[in-house]
Amino acid sequence: MRRVPIEDSLDLHSFLPRDVPSVVSEYLDEALRRGYREVRLVHGKGRGVRRAEVRRLLEADPRVADAFDAPPERGSFGATVVVLKG
Repeated sequence: MRRVPIEDSLDLHSFLPRDVPSVVSEYLDEALRRGYREVRLVHGKGRGVRRAEVRRLLEADPRVADAFDAPPERGSFGATVVVLKG
C-alpha cells in the first residue's frame, strides 16, 4: 500500500481507476481526523469520467456536506471542492 501525505488537496491522477473509491474514502477519513472541513480532490478535466465517478462517491458519502467544482484558481472543473460535515 502506498502512503499518501494528508494535505487539504489530493491529486487522483496517479491512482488506478479501481483504487479511486478506497483512496477517496481513506483520504476523507484522515482529513476529518485531522480537522479539515474542506478539501479538494483533483481529478483532471479530460472527458469527465473520473469527475463523474468522484461525484457519485461523494453524493453517497455521509461525511460530505457539499461538493462542487473548484474555483478557476483552484482547478475549475478539473477539481472538486468537498465540504465535510464536522
